[in-house]
Amino acid sequence: MTDFLLVAWVSALIEIRRIGWMFGLGHRWEPGEKLRLLFAGYNGTRNTGSDVRVQEMLRQVRHVLGAGNVDFSVMTQDFNRSRGYFDGTRQVYLPDVFPPFLFREVRQNHGVIACEGSMFKSKFANALTTMMIGSLGLASAENKLSVGYGGEAGHMDALIADMCARYVHDSLVITRNVESQDLLRKLGISTELGTDTAWTFEPHPPEYARKTLREAGWDEKTPILVLCPIHPFVWPVKASIAKYIARVTTGAYKDSQYRTVYFHQSGADVDAKYRHYISAFGKAAAAFRERHRVFPILVAMERLDAHACRSMLEFLPGTPVFTSDDYDMFQLVSILRAASYMVSSRYHGIVTCMPSLVASAGVTMDERILNLMRERGHEHLFLTVDDAELEPKLLQIMEALVREAESVREGIGRTVVRNLKVMARMGAILEDAVRRTYPQFPLRSGVRSWEEYLPPLSKTLLGLAERYDTSTAEEHSIAGSLSR
Repeated sequence: MTDFLLVAWVSALIEIRRIGWMFGLGHRWEPGEKLRLLFAGYNGTRNTGSDVRVQEMLRQVRHVLGAGNVDFSVMTQDFNRSRGYFDGTRQVYLPDVFPPFLFREVRQNHGVIACEGSMFKSKFANALTTMMIGSLGLASAENKLSVGYGGEAGHMDALIADMCARYVHDSLVITRNVESQDLLRKLGISTELGTDTAWTFEPHPPEYARKTLREAGWDEKTPILVLCPIHPFVWPVKASIAKYIARVTTGAYKDSQYRTVYFHQSGADVDAKYRHYISAFGKAAAAFRERHRVFPILVAMERLDAHACRSMLEFLPGTPVFTSDDYDMFQLVSILRAASYMVSSRYHGIVTCMPSLVASAGVTMDERILNLMRERGHEHLFLTVDDAELEPKLLQIMEALVREAESVREGIGRTVVRNLKVMARMGAILEDAVRRTYPQFPLRSGVRSWEEYLPPLSKTLLGLAERYDTSTAEEHSIAGSLSR
């Protein structure tokens, strides 16, 4: 019922905005103005993956459209937790009750770029997907730029799927895999194939990681094994007025409350599944440490993951824990990249360490890691969080990381470079979308190399491109490919 009311509220606001536009209300970009764009996403919660991808999205879009031509805003749920992020971008507070905020904020901009990776899914929270749809729909209602950038689509409840088909129909969605593209096309939504935007991220230099890890007990010689566990069974988060009232009046649901009226899944079944996952993950890692000389560390890519990391200490006592609460994205990714091996249930744990060729495997709760491993050619390096034989199978996979380390890293390197080129094409697609929406906007002209559609690349990425780039023809045809 709460989801229905939220969808109805946001849908009504989109219709109001559409009617207002038909009667001459509203304002589009005009020559001489800076193009004001609102980046709509899930930031300010210390979710490292969300923050990294938005950081790079802002850098790329600013580079492609010209820093002097644009004025960006990005949503945050907590200014303290996003302080020091998103340089040169205004941060705007996203309240838990967001429809009035969207109605006001979208109108003040000339377009919306939806940032969330899990953009169209019921897996995590229908409220989040409703916000993504609402942001894009409100922009489309006034014929403004409306783009989903590097997002994913998965199973949506019927109510959300219907809303998506109705209000994202006039937007352009650049997905990060073919599976998402196929799903959205069935809803009548225009798509282009893209990728995630975290590939170009540059953390603190390796010296920072070495110093931090030395202080945690590392001897600078032993290979580092990174473990990124989560609590996969508390999703989706759902709004519940009844639970909120009970929480306020009786203190019930304290442990499952996410924030205000939003609550995680809870109960004996959730606890049993979590125990199986943590036990299997922890025992497999402990057995691996017995067989191999490694220095394990536990990394919480999101604040919520700290609980899972601490649960793993039962099986890996004394293991250092690094959480996104204590380390910002530049620090945490630097630490990840110092590793030799990784097992992660966080998609961006894997993505952000791939430029340093960390041999990685996944224990996945949804299709993101699965799709990435298939792209790498490493279908044998992932399991699902609810696998009945998770412990023995995971130990086998970790052994494979050691045994096949060289070939795994080769596949990772090729995948990074391939995704850099796809991300560059996303920049060209966005440039073309701006040209169609605002023909007088001052864009660059001529055919340019693929690197020119990316923010400045680090020496690490340039080295990977030189090593793994096997193409010669496409380097000078990114812009031309859009016209074919």
